Amino acid sequence: MVAALTILFWILVGAVVYTYIAYPLLIAAIARLKRGKEQPQLPENLPHVTLFVTAFNEERFVDEKIANTHTLDYPSDRLHLIWVTDGSDDQTNQLLAKYSDVKFLFEPERKGKVHAMKRGLQYVDTEIVIFTDANTMLSPESVKEMVRLFENPKIGCVAGEKRISRDSRENAASSGEGAYWRYESWIKRNDAIAGSAIGAAGELFAMRRSLYQPISDDTLLDDFEISLRIALTGYKIGYSPLACAIERPSASIGEEMKRKVRIAAGGIQTMLRLGGLFNFFSHPMLTFQYVSHKVLRWVVVPLAMVLIIPLNIYLCLANGFAFSNIYALALMLQAVFYAFAFLGFVLQNKKINASWIYFPYYFYLANRAMWMGLWRFCRDKQSVNWERAKRA
Repeated sequence: MVAALTILFWILVGAVVYTYIAYPLLIAAIARLKRGKEQPQLPENLPHVTLFVTAFNEERFVDEKIANTHTLDYPSDRLHLIWVTDGSDDQTNQLLAKYSDVKFLFEPERKGKVHAMKRGLQYVDTEIVIFTDANTMLSPESVKEMVRLFENPKIGCVAGEKRISRDSRENAASSGEGAYWRYESWIKRNDAIAGSAIGAAGELFAMRRSLYQPISDDTLLDDFEISLRIALTGYKIGYSPLACAIERPSASIGEEMKRKVRIAAGGIQTMLRLGGLFNFFSHPMLTFQYVSHKVLRWVVVPLAMVLIIPLNIYLCLANGFAFSNIYALALMLQAVFYAFAFLGFVLQNKKINASWIYFPYYFYLANRAMWMGLWRFCRDKQSVNWERAKRA
């Protein structure tokens, strides 16, 4: 009994360490070995590109977004703007009507983002389409950098880099979200060099229009599923750290949890739908990266976080609480971690310079969100209509 539980304990600890430390270091080492190959150059004859936005009641951001679009370093006669605003009942449509270079499509009924995307894509006749959100501002070189990567014929989709605007004094939501995306972006950059980026974020990603595969209207993570379906056809998902999508942090932990729970439910949905991603013999590198980067985070680590503590306590009782006992040391380290998580909870609305205090709390919330997302998905209670988290 003790031997079996000891093995289980170390397997679970190993899964957590591998997922968040060992795999990122391993994929960085693989990327370093592959780095240095000649990068594709921007074509002299720039292709026509469509910048595609699905928006629901985004009156607050319309003017800012259009102004940002006009600063993009790309020929205006080759950059086409399409907004789909189905269901919007604020001033979004009236504001968009002021801009002659924007084609906006509107239906009174709100049927979800996926339906709006499918409807709008019928009007896209450019070789490349770039998806972005209304409340996300893009770096000036974003379009050119994404177009450049498509000069590699093996690239079918390109993910941009999401960045959270920072404040010198941050609360738990802004500090945790910003740190997470810096860490995640580092892994994605290495994933893309080593093999393929594992999915794209809807704030900014591009694809070859000809590779789009219609997805079900009840899809929760459209960006993730669309990009991975492209990867399953044999194309790679590129990653451009110079194509930046800049977004404000969530206004509070409560707002951030809305977003994370939905993403968790969508991750489970995608995992069940795209079984081909587990076929190691057909896609060895893609499967290795997908399981290591995503599946372990979604399934194994949240389970491990629940089981490790009681297992650790049992092994301490079985082996004694001496300071020389590795299980006693492990239990003390966990106690310190959760003490800092509790401190982050207490200070979550305080803006302080010591942002490292919030990291354990954010990590705890990320794993809690996975359980909440699984529960919501199993109960079929996650609406396809995105409830956008309020931003700072």
